[in-house]
Amino acid sequence: MSAEALQSILLGAVQGLTEFFPVSSTAHLVLIPWLFGWHGITESMSFDIALHVGTLLALLLYFYKDWLDILLKKHRLLMLLIVATIPAAVAGKLLDNFVEETLRGPLVIAVGLVVGGFVMLYVERIGTKKRTIPDMDIYDCIVVGIAQAIAIIPGVSRSGITISAGLILNITREEAARFSFLMSTPVVGGAALLHGVKLLYGNGTDFELNVFLCGIAASFIVGLIAIKFLMAFFKKYSLGVFVYYRFVLAGVIVLLLWLKH
Repeated sequence: MSAEALQSILLGAVQGLTEFFPVSSTAHLVLIPWLFGWHGITESMSFDIALHVGTLLALLLYFYKDWLDILLKKHRLLMLLIVATIPAAVAGKLLDNFVEETLRGPLVIAVGLVVGGFVMLYVERIGTKKRTIPDMDIYDCIVVGIAQAIAIIPGVSRSGITISAGLILNITREEAARFSFLMSTPVVGGAALLHGVKLLYGNGTDFELNVFLCGIAASFIVGLIAIKFLMAFFKKYSLGVFVYYRFVLAGVIVLLLWLKH
């Protein structure tokens, strides 16, 4: 097995874990190659998107019953999910190149981790956590959708910011996580589609099918385990432990930047 295939498996496992844990998957996928000096396929945005395909498959498998109900019966919820998806879709289309070229630096990630962490601490204190998904309306979905669009900034974390948005709307933590994961399904799928040309034709990135498949498989397996764990975790526990991890990681990033200079 090649070195890049091994890197792919490691990064796939990291993606599967951090896509759903509110600690920013993009942050980790940028930082690990930066820390170890990896260059090539596994450092590219196209590879990041390939790993998201693995977590997309994990979402579809875990929530397949929910999606069947939504598509066949719960048409109101389907409409709300569509509304919530629009801001992230627009942001991804308009800002994708800017983010890839400008915002994927360690310092931006450190700031995103810290700011996102303070937001998570704040909403845990003020939210009443009594509402459920059936109580949500168009306004709620627009708020959560805008939060998801903000998550295009590396370090923010899609799950962290959208669950926080749910909590500030007084939605229970478990239901906020469920809505966040359901809402991320079309966004991740759309991002994968948007980057399809890059994956198939390279667009400046060498394409090796076995490397991509190793990463997708790892992110799928670990992602499935992570979703199952979090849906049980959020029934009892707060976002606090993830906040402290974010602060520690941001501190490590700043320290490494200082040492490198």
